[in-house]
Amino acid sequence: MENHVNKSRRILHTMLRVGNLKRSIDFYTRIIGMKVLRTFEQPDEKYTLTFLGFAEEAETCVLELTYNFGVSTYGLGNGFGHIAICVDNCKAACDEIRERGGNVTVDAKLLSGSNEVIAFVTDPDGYKIELIQRA
Repeated sequence: MENHVNKSRRILHTMLRVGNLKRSIDFYTRIIGMKVLRTFEQPDEKYTLTFLGFAEEAETCVLELTYNFGVSTYGLGNGFGHIAICVDNCKAACDEIRERGGNVTVDAKLLSGSNEVIAFVTDPDGYKIELIQRA
């Protein structure tokens, strides 16, 4: 079997189920700084998808928020860990997130044994977001 890399392969998006689409869009746009790229309404199927990102879908991996009509909460389970976002300055990003009303759960700190500074934020549905400042 030949071992090769398919250069057209890439991660397209990460999907999160959310209990309140408006609240989640507000968090990821106003607090985190993403922009809404597109929304896909499926009223007959009783769901709405909203895709958000820092750049266009053709350029990077994006976040898909899925709202299933009438479902306001989900159990997060113990298999999902977090979403990671690269930032220029972790402390400044935490300060900005707090100023915008976001919940910083772990303040910016040097990751032991590395040169990365990390912090954690929690979104309105309880999902963890790791902020990473690389040297």
